[in-house]
Amino acid sequence: MMALVATMLVLPPAIAIGWLLARKHFFGKTLLETVVSLPLVLPPVASGLILLWLFGRRSLLGRALDAAGIEVIFTWKAVVIAMMVISFPLVTRSVRAGIEQVDRRYEQIAATLGAGVFRILRTITLPLAARGIAAGAVLGFSRALGEFGATIMIAGAIPGRTRTLAVGIYTLVETGREDAAWSLLVVSALLAFGAIYLSNRLLDRRSAI
Repeated sequence: MMALVATMLVLPPAIAIGWLLARKHFFGKTLLETVVSLPLVLPPVASGLILLWLFGRRSLLGRALDAAGIEVIFTWKAVVIAMMVISFPLVTRSVRAGIEQVDRRYEQIAATLGAGVFRILRTITLPLAARGIAAGAVLGFSRALGEFGATIMIAGAIPGRTRTLAVGIYTLVETGREDAAWSLLVVSALLAFGAIYLSNRLLDRRSAI
């Protein structure tokens, strides 16, 4: 459930950044690409430590959230945030690739007919890139399901609150309940296999069009 929420929340910014990287040339573009891709190369535990500091009570954001009575650390919100951060690069890359596959001539024709940027994006670019976006969403969902390092740092392993599949497997192995861990592993593997298979099918169909 939390992986689904994270995927839905990550889609709007991923689409915005993916479109920006695919269609615009601007100063600092390489820097933005690097920042977006950073969670792919950083150890997930390092990403979790950054999030722990960012939302902790010692940071400006953490103090502001605390003053507003919003608790993030070691709650389900922290799990969603960790999943969003880790899956964001994959979703953004797929969205960008999908948009880059869209023939710019359609957008240019619409622009000559008086369509604005947002109307072109809504009626032409996104519909034509829909399979790539959907593939990215599915891939991001599967990555969110398997997230462990960042989640354990910022959310812990509280049963019924912050324990995800990956954290659950680790906890069961750590406590010597390997049979139960294997059951969760099978569920996790089946979900990941189904998500990746669906993503590949969507990409294959897009390439065939």
